[in-house]
Amino acid sequence: MEAAQHERLSTDSQPRDAKRPSPRSRGRRTKWWLVPKETYISLLATAGILLHLVLRYVLHRPETVFLIPLYATLLLGGLPLVADLTGKMFRLQFGSDLLAGASIVTAALLDEYLVGSIVVLMLSGGTALEHFATRRASSVLEALARRMPQTAHLQRGEQIHEVTLAEVAPGDTLIVRPHEICPVDGVVVEGHGAMDEAYLTGEPFTISKAPGSQVLSGAINGDSAMMIVAEKLAVDSRYAKIMRVVQASEQNRPRLRRLGDRLGAWYTPLAVGLAGLSWLASGEPHRFLAVMVVATPCPLLIAIPVAVIGAISLAARRSIIIKNAAVLEQVDTCRTLIFDKTGTLTYGRPTLIEILCAPGFGRDEVLRRAASLEAYSKHPLAGAILAAAQESALALEPVSQVSERPGEGLRGIVNGCRVRIAGRKTVSAAEVPPAAPGLECLLLIDDAFAAVFRFRDTPRHDTHSFLSHLRPRHNVNRVILLSGDRESEVRYLAESVGIREVQAEKSPEEKVAIVTAETARARTLFVGDGINDAPGLLAATVGVAFGANSDITSEAAGAVILEASLRKVDELLHIGRRMRIVALESALGGMGLSLIGMVAASLGYLPPIAGAIAQEIIDLAAVLNALRLALPSNDLADF
Repeated sequence: MEAAQHERLSTDSQPRDAKRPSPRSRGRRTKWWLVPKETYISLLATAGILLHLVLRYVLHRPETVFLIPLYATLLLGGLPLVADLTGKMFRLQFGSDLLAGASIVTAALLDEYLVGSIVVLMLSGGTALEHFATRRASSVLEALARRMPQTAHLQRGEQIHEVTLAEVAPGDTLIVRPHEICPVDGVVVEGHGAMDEAYLTGEPFTISKAPGSQVLSGAINGDSAMMIVAEKLAVDSRYAKIMRVVQASEQNRPRLRRLGDRLGAWYTPLAVGLAGLSWLASGEPHRFLAVMVVATPCPLLIAIPVAVIGAISLAARRSIIIKNAAVLEQVDTCRTLIFDKTGTLTYGRPTLIEILCAPGFGRDEVLRRAASLEAYSKHPLAGAILAAAQESALALEPVSQVSERPGEGLRGIVNGCRVRIAGRKTVSAAEVPPAAPGLECLLLIDDAFAAVFRFRDTPRHDTHSFLSHLRPRHNVNRVILLSGDRESEVRYLAESVGIREVQAEKSPEEKVAIVTAETARARTLFVGDGINDAPGLLAATVGVAFGANSDITSEAAGAVILEASLRKVDELLHIGRRMRIVALESALGGMGLSLIGMVAASLGYLPPIAGAIAQEIIDLAAVLNALRLALPSNDLADF
């Protein structure tokens, strides 16, 4: 069979490559008509202002010429923005951008076309920056879809046909070629090899496969072709289920209300009201215009985005990639922290520390049999058994009829003997030693108890100190350990690091349900590292990918910690807190100074031109304060 497969691989590889589009050709680029108009308006305003300055101060053109770029900016950029803001006003939506729209109109009426163009740039540029920082929803599904093959190799008799995934039915025989992604869930019927299931399990292991082994859609095949029988439709396979959960999580994800909007909700009516009262009291419309010019909310429109960009820059220098700017505002307000187990709180490298053999069985015998079977397992403990066998220079024995069904453990025929590796709950042998703290599994040979293997998955050296400082330093009320691993393992780790709440043996679907329920009670921060954590990362208030092991997890998360260290999680919390403080300082300080100027303008002490100059000084001070956020700091961790 393998020779025939190699022949077919060589004869049809060119047509297959010609038929399938490359991942890059499947629409990763954003279509120009899907880009918000504010992006184009900001570019227009920038070009208009620069052209005006060149015509006026470099080429010394007359006024009728150097004002043309500003006219174009206000007409083509300002008018659409003002029209949108007018609609908001009629819907009683009062935000900081509404006041900016009034400032554009005011500047045009005052013949302050340059000031009006600058406000257009600030208003559209702030929206464009926010869109750029938060445009990640569709990229998650795009990354998932790019990994999934569009076709499968269906074997009928001696012929192999390339069919779409929709044409694959349970019971069909498929060929998975070397280095291809498995298209559906199934079972191996012929061939030996290995598959990388890290995208699905989050574990950095290559899982050996033999006849009887389960295979999962989305797993990457190794160097050998294998024949599998499909057990499910493509739409019902594991990978498709994860895609649906991710899609549902994205659709249900609430949108963050901008900090500037919340502040502008009271600042805008106050500014407009004060300007109107000054006009009514004095009978001078110029006072209304002066107040509006001073009230231009540049600290809200510019200082806050500058603070966000500074925080993003600071985080990047600390090996933390901020993919959603909302993370910075919310991360330090999360009161429930949820952690995946393997690879986050632990190093993800269990080690075998003890083998207790039953009478009549020797250490090398049980270790050889266990390692031979565990070579076909996807469980993290398999790697520890294999490593111990390798250290003891034990040769592995031939294996067949491998199966690993939920609740039944790992079964197979090893050199003619029936071998089973399972947990304590599935074995009823009286001679089994008493349970001990930590990780363990039991070995049975020909249905007789043979040995107990005990392991330790070492927690990170700073796990306990990190968790213990969360409540006093960050006001965290609850810490939850959420894992798909066996309950005994998860509870052992929880006890060793001081976590009281444990959710073990959970599927990705169950994980997202738990995270969604917790998020409904309080803001949540979820830290995970595998593709099976992607739905939970989306469902949480803040999702943080720990390490860059999976592009899917990185896409789903709002932040990615490139250096696998809990100290980086603490630094992210501090950067978020620092960003909120600096942004509020800049926004509230600038608004406070603007209020003083508005009062002076309403009393007639500040004419429109002087008010515009004063506002520019206030803006500069607010922006400079926001810029200090990007400065290096040594106080970003406190444990």
